Amino acid sequence: MKFSEIIEQARSLLQRKGRMSYGALKIEFDLDDAGIDALKEELLFSYPEIEEAEGRGLVWTDDQASSGERQATPSIMVLPTGDSAHHPRSAERRQITVMFCDLVGSTALSERLDPEDLRELMADYQKVAGSVIERYAGHVAQYLGDGIMAYSGWPAAHEDDAGHAVRASLALVDAVTSIEADTPLAIRIGIATGPVVVGETGAGDASVPKAAVGETPNLAARLQGLAGPNEIVIAPTTHELVGGAFEYADLGQLNVKGITQALRPWRVLRISSVEGPFEARTMGRLTPFVGREIEITVLLERWAEANDGEGQVVLLSGEPGIGKSRITQELQHRLAAEPHTWLRYQGTPSYTNTAFYPVIDHFERAAGFARDDTPGSRLDKLEALLKRRADNVAETAPLFASLLSLPLDRYLPLALSPQQQKEKTFQVLADQMLEFARHKPVLLVVEDAHWIDPTTLDVISTIIDQLHNAAILLVVTYRPEFEPPWHSYSNVTVHSLNRLSRRQGVHMLAKLVGEKKLSADVLDQIIAKTDGVPLFVEELTKTVLETGHGAVDSIAAIPATLQDSLMARLDRLALGKDRRKKG
Repeated sequence: MKFSEIIEQARSLLQRKGRMSYGALKIEFDLDDAGIDALKEELLFSYPEIEEAEGRGLVWTDDQASSGERQATPSIMVLPTGDSAHHPRSAERRQITVMFCDLVGSTALSERLDPEDLRELMADYQKVAGSVIERYAGHVAQYLGDGIMAYSGWPAAHEDDAGHAVRASLALVDAVTSIEADTPLAIRIGIATGPVVVGETGAGDASVPKAAVGETPNLAARLQGLAGPNEIVIAPTTHELVGGAFEYADLGQLNVKGITQALRPWRVLRISSVEGPFEARTMGRLTPFVGREIEITVLLERWAEANDGEGQVVLLSGEPGIGKSRITQELQHRLAAEPHTWLRYQGTPSYTNTAFYPVIDHFERAAGFARDDTPGSRLDKLEALLKRRADNVAETAPLFASLLSLPLDRYLPLALSPQQQKEKTFQVLADQMLEFARHKPVLLVVEDAHWIDPTTLDVISTIIDQLHNAAILLVVTYRPEFEPPWHSYSNVTVHSLNRLSRRQGVHMLAKLVGEKKLSADVLDQIIAKTDGVPLFVEELTKTVLETGHGAVDSIAAIPATLQDSLMARLDRLALGKDRRKKG
């Protein structure tokens, strides 16, 4: 195992357990004295939330450390606590997504296997499951024999916790079925999203860990019971949040034991072919385009210059929900009648440290990879795609097959060092863009660059270096905290999106409401509460219209579609304040 991987695994282990002795860390990662000293130094240097405990071990001092000791019932979920003396928190209400996973046929396994063999197999299962869940920003709340309770949204919320949980479940099915065993393993997974109250239990006893109390964990466990082997069943609330990001089978209205009202759960089949989170959320139902004519005019002007062979780059920044993706969609709409090639690299929060991920995702979608494709059929699809894009398939196929982790036995050895292979991949990707542009203009959209890995950013830099005399318009969207390294280029235009004015907000709201009637008080409150952020205007208006009340109190609750995003922002602010206090 690489030392960088040991560091990351040790960090995750400390976050889950809360504290570990140096002896336990040495055994866990098979380290000698020099190795444990190096690990200690790196963890203490790189992670402010990790501290040394009296020279005997390391402690995770942030609220995200895990106790994972107690589970009362499926509806009382034990959550990580950390040292409450460092970060005391009162009870709070928040939305989380809970995943309940169960190993199929564990009783038969216990009858057939020797106890030592069974223990080893269960350890492999739990290790694989924990690794997959953490990879998708989730946390294991508790191992329950052959069952696992995991969650997204606590202790830290993310903007797409429901989506993270579903993606983790798909990856978990693949990972568990790949574990070597006499009989292939299979799992059942149930997922639910909803409100819980998180706080101290035990009548104020600080030794009792925090728990999330509510119906959501119980519902996830019930839905797991509806799933077949290697199936994932999600609650209606989760289905609403993840939208078109996945393909489903509708299970219809069902009466679920322990749940009062009938439910309409969905079985997740696979990740959908929808290319980005904006498309998955809107599913073709675009919001009214309001107040962005200046930005569209700039983009169309740069497109005209690119058409004349003067490659252009537009850097479009703005806070979440401000309308960056909506503008790129509008640009595509206005160029629909013009011959051009449209390409996209999409940043994803789960893969910010995965080299080339946006490029890999683009090729997998463009080639039409299916989840159950064999490596051989994927190679066939990749070669067919490359033949449509260029003539030098024999040269490029091995590079992209390696990038997509496909077998290379069809091709001659690359005979390149890792650095040479990376640089050649950069150049081949840039050459493809230039080749496209020789036939017709290219619109390349790089979405959410703040989530893109450094290697893919280097790919983008290589393309920018070479597009000056090509018919290419490159549009990069990102949040203000990201600092793009391309400002100095003469063909780069930088534009920041502002919030909508009150007049623009009223205009957008009028288009959203249409012929439906809302009171003047409700309209004023929507404008005031959304503060010029188009996404907030859209979601809050939709919530009000769905309630059918048209009264002021109908907008008291934050829409479920915004809770993860807002809570993620609050958690980041709280973490930043805590770290500044430590400093």
